[in-house]
This record gives sequence, C-alpha cells and structure tokens, in this order.
Amino acid sequence: MSPAESGGQNQLALAASPYLRQHADNPVHWRQWSSAALAEAAQRDVPVLLSIGYAACHWCHVMAHESFEDDEVAAVMNAGFVCVKVDREERPDIDAVYMNATIALTGQGGWPMTCFLTPDGRPFFCGTYYPKEGFLQLLSAVSETWRDRRDEVEQTSDQIAAELRSRAEGVPGGGPQVDPALCDHAVALVLRDEDTAHGGFGGAPKFPPSALLEALLRHWERNGSPAALAAVQRAGTAMARGGMYDQLAGGFARYSVDDAWVVPHFEKMLYDNALLLRFYAHWARRTGDPLARRVTAETARFLLGELRDDATGMFISSLDADAAGREGSTYVWTPDQLVEVLGDDDGRWAASVFEVTEAGTFEDGASVLQRPVEADDRDRFERVRAALLSARLTRPQPPRDDKVVTAWNGLAITALAEASVVLAAPQLASAAADCAKALLRLHLVDGRLRRASLGGRVGESAAILEDHAMLATGLLALCQLVPHPAWLTAARGLLDIAMAHFADRERPGRWFDSADDAEQLVLRPADSYDSATPSGASAIAEALLTAAHLAGDERYLRAAGPTLQAHSVLLARAPRSAGHWLAVAEAAVRGPLQIAVSCAAPDSPLLADARRLAPGGAIVMGGPMDSSPLLTGRDRVGGADAAYVCRGRVCDLPVTRVEDLARNLSR
Repeated sequence: MSPAESGGQNQLALAASPYLRQHADNPVHWRQWSSAALAEAAQRDVPVLLSIGYAACHWCHVMAHESFEDDEVAAVMNAGFVCVKVDREERPDIDAVYMNATIALTGQGGWPMTCFLTPDGRPFFCGTYYPKEGFLQLLSAVSETWRDRRDEVEQTSDQIAAELRSRAEGVPGGGPQVDPALCDHAVALVLRDEDTAHGGFGGAPKFPPSALLEALLRHWERNGSPAALAAVQRAGTAMARGGMYDQLAGGFARYSVDDAWVVPHFEKMLYDNALLLRFYAHWARRTGDPLARRVTAETARFLLGELRDDATGMFISSLDADAAGREGSTYVWTPDQLVEVLGDDDGRWAASVFEVTEAGTFEDGASVLQRPVEADDRDRFERVRAALLSARLTRPQPPRDDKVVTAWNGLAITALAEASVVLAAPQLASAAADCAKALLRLHLVDGRLRRASLGGRVGESAAILEDHAMLATGLLALCQLVPHPAWLTAARGLLDIAMAHFADRERPGRWFDSADDAEQLVLRPADSYDSATPSGASAIAEALLTAAHLAGDERYLRAAGPTLQAHSVLLARAPRSAGHWLAVAEAAVRGPLQIAVSCAAPDSPLLADARRLAPGGAIVMGGPMDSSPLLTGRDRVGGADAAYVCRGRVCDLPVTRVEDLARNLSR
C-alpha cells in the first residue's frame, strides 16, 4: 500500500494535541498512533518510525526544523517507513514503554525520542535527537538491515521485548516495614546527597526536587530535624532567587542547566509550577518565611494569569522554551537593554539588583535575571519590575501548549487549595473549584476519565492511573476547604475506578499505569519511581490514605497500606527517586492526623488556626456536628468551637483554645 492509498499524506491537522499539530505541515507523512498505522506498516512490509516529543521541548523543535521540515529527509522517511508522531504528554503510556526501551539500548533517554519498531510494535533500535546527516545515515542503515537481515531484526526485537517485560516486574518485594525508622533512614540517605553549597541534590542539570522537599518538610514537622529544615531552606531559597524562577512575572522554568540555579531551560510546565506552589505554600504556612510567602503568591498569580484557560477555568500544559526560534529570548537582558527601558540611573540599579553584567550568564552577553537578595527599596523595585515586564511583553512570546491534562490539573487544584490557606485568599480556592467542575464536566465521558482536551474538545486517549489519583487528591483537598458532598463523591468514584481497573490482582499493593481495558501495547506499563511528577502508584497511595480517613471507608485503608508496603524498598534503597513515596509515608507514620473542628461558621478562627498548624498530609475538616464523617457526633464545647485531634482511631479530648490545639499537634 502506498502512502496515498493509506488515506492521505500528513494526517496530524485534526489532532487534539498542539504538539502533533506543530508537525501538520511537515512533508513527512505523519500518522497518529493507531492500529491502522501499525497495519499499514505490516501491509507495506516496512518498519514503524516512532517519534515522541512534546510541545515545549527545545530539541524537538531543532530536529523538526533540521529533518522533519526537510524535503530530502521526508522523502526517505516516507519511502521506507510508516512515520508515527506521539505527544508524550497525551500518551504517557506509549512514552513509558519506548523510553524504557531507549534506556535499555542506549543507557539514557530524552526527547525527541526516535524508535524503530516492527509492525506489531516491538522496538529494535532506539535513540533520541539526531542531526540531519546522522539521521539520514541512520535511516539508510535501518532500511538496509530491515531488507537484508530481517532475522537479526526479529531476534533483536524479541530480546528487547523480553527485557522490557522483565523490567516491568517493577521494584522487588519484601521491603522493610513502613515506620518512623524507615522514614528517618530515607531522609538520612537523601541528605547525604545534598549540594550544601548551592541547594538541591546532585549536579547539573539540576531539576526542582518538589516532592522531595515536601517530604523533608513533613519529616521536620514529625521529628523536628534541623538538618531537614535547613535542606528545605537552602533549596527553596536558591531556586527562588536564581534564574530558574521568573523574577519579573513569577513561575518556574523546567530546570537549571548548571548546578547553581543560574541558567534555566526556559520552558514552563504546569506540573512543575503546581508541585512547587504546593511546596512553597507549605513552607510559608509552617514557618512564616517571607520569601516562601512571596513566591507562593507570585506562583499562584502566574498559574492564574499565564496558564489558565479563561474559557473553561482549566489549566494548559506549558509555555515553550523558545520564542521566534530562539531559546530564552523573551527573558534575558543586557545592561544596555535595561538602561534603554529604565533610563540610566534605574537601569544601573536594576543591573545590580538582578545581577546583569557585561559578560552575561547566557548567550551573546545577555543575562538571566536573578535576585540574590531583596531590594533595599521595595517601591523602586516594583516600579522597575513593572516597567521591565511591560517591555518584555513587546518581545516575541513563547508559544503555549493549550492542551489540558487531567493529572496536572489535579496537581494545580491541590496546590491552589493549599495556597489559599496560607495567603488567606479564597479566590484561589474558587479557581481550584472552577477547574475541578470543568474537569468533571468535560473529562468524564460515559463514567470514565479521559487524559486530555484541547479547546473544550476532549481527546480519545484514556486516562491513566496518575490522572485518577491526582484529580482525586485535588477533589479531596477541595472537600476540606469547601465541604460539599459532590467533591467527596466524585473523588470516591475515581478511586473506585482505579481500584477496579488499575490494581494488580496478582500482587497486592502494585498498580499498573494503564487500565485493564485500555489499548494493549507491547507491555502494560507500571513505573513506581517518582520523577518530575509523582508516580501513579505513589499518587494513588496519597489519595487512598486521604480518602480513607476523610470518608471513613476501610476499603481505601486496606488498599493504601499494602501499596506503601509494596514499595518500601524504594525508601530503603533509592529515596531520591521516591520523594512522593516519602511524603506519603511521613503522613502515614505520623497517624495519619485528622483534625475535626466543630464550628458554627466557616470563618471560625479555630478552624483557620487548625489549617495553619496542620502538618503536611493531615486532614482538616470544619463545620457543624454531623456535617461530615469526621464530625459525626462531635459538637462544640460549652458554646465554643472545638477541635478534635485524632491519629487513626485514637483521638484526644476536644480543645477550644489554639494553644491547646498546638500542644496536641506537637505530641
């Protein structure tokens, strides 16, 4: 079958993914991932060329410009392969399978990812970015091997498939008991890897350790570890004062290319900013740190101002690293540019405040703005910041990936709900509620959750485990702020679907990332390690643990306990790759804590104090007696609002004063 006979040329114009649409004008005859594309490869007797990336990926753009927009390269691709484009954010299940194959073959992974598959989906060669000439040589070599040494291809693909199945077994069982000693051990291992000079962990490139910092905060809350809090303060301060944080508009870039947080990779992702917002809100709430509070407010403002889809109230995926084809061009400054916008005096002052030098920290003598200390003149700083931001808006702006991903919106709901507490900003909770309503209205189709939508049109891709878990956690966070039975009902529905379709029936406590009735790939992915976002398994552990004590449902507790225990080996051996597991474990071994405040009004001062004092992972519910499962039979005392502190099934006597509440929580 020729490309024309297979149903047209490039078929990405109607895709629900902005990343795929970016390639709709390529001369490559791209298809979306489908059984029809694999069938076409079988009928033509050619390999599948699978290219995986995402819209904000700088090197994806580079390879697209060098190769996929090039007629010579496209002709070779079209003649010898069925070419399939996948957005890793829309289909993380496909990405996970072939990323594992790429790492198994090359020892490393990344995007763009380039894989060659047999027509039944088995990989036989994988890599990442290739420049044009190298890519042409690779295409020729793969075609020759496919044509002349097919037995080698089959043997290699069988071996890789077997290796992937072996790796899919996941972490080994038989880990230690999840208890305070295990959490202490995990934290000690993490702190051994801290970069005490620059903050964070490991070397360049340095990614924001969001979940790990949340875990360290919870550890400090449990046992008062000064080392854990110091690590939190060093990393939180360094990230907020360095170039990875947008010193003009707020919001964090994806990662720092150096170990000192100076020069970022400029793409801004919803998931990073949601996770970091939750961490900074927690840090600010429990310590009162003014930097943490400022960054919480600015990051929340960035989410609402730059990443929210005003038409739906949901949040888009990302802002690109590039603008007008140049990475970072929107954000960097020279001393002369500062003077041009601000005048001589303010320009020189701004250069000193933001560490903009003649030598520069980026390309062509430009500097990424940093803010190593607070400016001595706040009014002057705000005036300068506003002028620079206004001038920056006249530059080419990064494209947006307007795709709405369920899981990342769940993270945003949780973060905004928690930020609303520390900032006393009910509008943030309202924004979280609007997002949740839109997700439940649009992304739930015939009772099942979908992964993503674009422009109000929901995609066909089924939701994975993290979508169910992270949205459920967001709904449970809302339930604690604005008690409404609909939030709890919806969260329980998502958890029930997850338990029915994602749990591993043969190994209690283990979870698959794709549903049992979803599309069957070469293997069913099940990745337990936390990475840029919490793994689906650690996210479902948090949701189950929260729901168990919020709803009083033993089924969720019976699922949460084995889930933590099945993955305890990660805390024992690789806690830096298990930051969210550690955060959930810290909440679990502390009680988990439940604070029920019987109060006459939602603006109860005692309820506000309970939310301020509650450690991470604690459950706080307020309202009249019997208004929720936690308040069943719990009334005010002597006409005063009363707080009941419980650890599992053991509860303290009710207290009516904040001093007594603080003492009960500190035990």
